[in-house]
Amino acid sequence: MPSFKTARNAEDIKRELTDIFRSLKDPRVTGMLSIVSLDLSGDGSWCKVYVSSLEGLETAQNAVKGLTSAAGFIRREIGLRLKMRHTPQFLFIADDGIAHSAEINKKLRDL
Repeated sequence: MPSFKTARNAEDIKRELTDIFRSLKDPRVTGMLSIVSLDLSGDGSWCKVYVSSLEGLETAQNAVKGLTSAAGFIRREIGLRLKMRHTPQFLFIADDGIAHSAEINKKLRDL
């Protein structure tokens, strides 16, 4: 069961990651990228970040490649911005949550 501190750290990391994503200069990381969910381990050593793009799953997969190559920079930025004892290592996973929800919304509007 996640503790209050872990949930608070996860929200802080999510807020800072969205800001860092905007400042990345990698062309694979597009502007329409969002974090669907974030799973922080209990000890704070690992963080799974589920990333989705409005353009589709292929764009999200390309963005994950760019984010994986920039993982060291992202980890350093999180360490500088948040005063945590251990900065987690990030694992980025492509997710098609936004595109799937947009498709469901379109189907509901058609009804």
